[in-house]
Amino acid sequence: MSLLAKLTSISTQTLSLLLERQRLPNATSLHIPQIVRNMQQMQAGILEMEENDGSSEASKLLRNQYERMRGMLGPEGDIAGVQRLEEPPQELLDTSENASTSSIRSSKSSSPSPPIPPKGRESEPEYAPYTDDPEAGYHSSDMLIQTQRQMMDEQDVHLDRLSYSINRQRDLSLQINDELDVHTGLLEGLDHELDRTDSRLTRARRKLDRVARGAKENGMY
Repeated sequence: MSLLAKLTSISTQTLSLLLERQRLPNATSLHIPQIVRNMQQMQAGILEMEENDGSSEASKLLRNQYERMRGMLGPEGDIAGVQRLEEPPQELLDTSENASTSSIRSSKSSSPSPPIPPKGRESEPEYAPYTDDPEAGYHSSDMLIQTQRQMMDEQDVHLDRLSYSINRQRDLSLQINDELDVHTGLLEGLDHELDRTDSRLTRARRKLDRVARGAKENGMY
């Protein structure tokens, strides 16, 4: 593991411990030994990084994070011996600035200039001549046969779907016909019952007429 990755991991772990201490205000001595060890490791690692690579952007971020966590620790950090980070020497700052400036200049000098498009008449798109021959777009008879087979296969698929739809419509029509036959039979039975009822009513009416005529004749005498 590189030094930068190690310091980043220690910083993340220490920040989690400090946030947990802030969440529990009564636990003043919670995680203090582990936090102090982590802060000491960060201090030594930052100084080693600046000694090897100069004052880089990563070391500045780690310095700010260290001071922030030291402030979160409060007076207990001073009691436990967590010291402030000293500013890096001016030689390291000058070295890092010169290195960054030289890298920028080298990148500018090494970057190739964009190519200049040639002057002249722009190329016009080429169009194929129009033809009515259906075989003109195919380079060989095999390609034409393959395309025709593909079209026939697609037509077969569409015809199969159409046949399935027609068969389904036929089945629905047969079911509707069966339902109509059943209802026709019911209506015929109802009509037959109505005829019988009408015949009974006619006979009953005739009997009533005879009774009425008999009553009139008996009343006259």
